[in-house]
Amino acid sequence: MRKRQVVLRRTEEASAASSFTVVRYGECQKNHAAAVGGYAVDGCREFMASNGEEGTTAALTCAACGCHRNFHRREVETVCECFSPSSNGA
Repeated sequence: MRKRQVVLRRTEEASAASSFTVVRYGECQKNHAAAVGGYAVDGCREFMASNGEEGTTAALTCAACGCHRNFHRREVETVCECFSPSSNGA
């Protein structure tokens, strides 16, 4: 079973529209060979949160590769739900 960490943020404005920001973390981009002047990644395809409590540093560590969440590619998607006022045939 794969774990995924998805962060949802909801913003509401004065109008009847609301938007959701979905943040996902993709493949690991940590360069493990930077110390020797090379380039090598570990092949981790997706961030999977460790078994730590939400909000702790353990939850920010990838269970697959052991890297911090910041080394994984961040994918941000904003979904806007716009509602038009209903017209009642005035």
